[in-house]
Amino acid sequence: MTIQDAPEEWEIRATATPFRGKKTSVRTDEVVMPDGSVATRDYQVHPGSVAVLAVDEADRVVVVNQYRHPVRRRLWEIPAGLLDVPGEDPLQAAQRELYEEVHVKAEDWRVLTDVYTTPGGCDEAVRVFLARDLSEAAGERFEVEHEEADMEVRRVPLADLVRGVLAGELQHSALAVGVLALAAARQGDGPDALRPAGAPWPARPFEA
Repeated sequence: MTIQDAPEEWEIRATATPFRGKKTSVRTDEVVMPDGSVATRDYQVHPGSVAVLAVDEADRVVVVNQYRHPVRRRLWEIPAGLLDVPGEDPLQAAQRELYEEVHVKAEDWRVLTDVYTTPGGCDEAVRVFLARDLSEAAGERFEVEHEEADMEVRRVPLADLVRGVLAGELQHSALAVGVLALAAARQGDGPDALRPAGAPWPARPFEA
């Protein structure tokens, strides 16, 4: 038996958007349940995101430390960002984020994994890329602002990050998913067997 997520859409009797923000909004749907009853579901509508697990020749991962106001913590994360540039596909977005946040470029790109962050309350989908064969990006550094102006950048051994995730010391979802997925890939067919960087992404289909 194959276990695989599948598309499905239940009837919506009514919908409203009580809040619209700069990048996201909140939607309220009245959804018909299997027994015929109607339930109200509130959720955040999100453009989607990309994240990059960038691994250098010493098996160190490029990570950033950033303040996250909603959880009132500084979190260690991997470079990531929104799919909010018109006409930009997920790989281009990932390459842009790697350049903007840590001024790094990569020659080898693979899809590490795809996840929904909180499907019970948000439709955000994240594609996590594996980037290898790293080098410093050419040109001037991207000018950052707000929380990103206070970021710290480090390169940390993958094994240390795996230990930190399992110990509950590192809690950012993309970092946790990325480092554990790479560790699992190495125990399986290896990173070279991962999907190509342009693999289909049903959650956020892109048309050039």
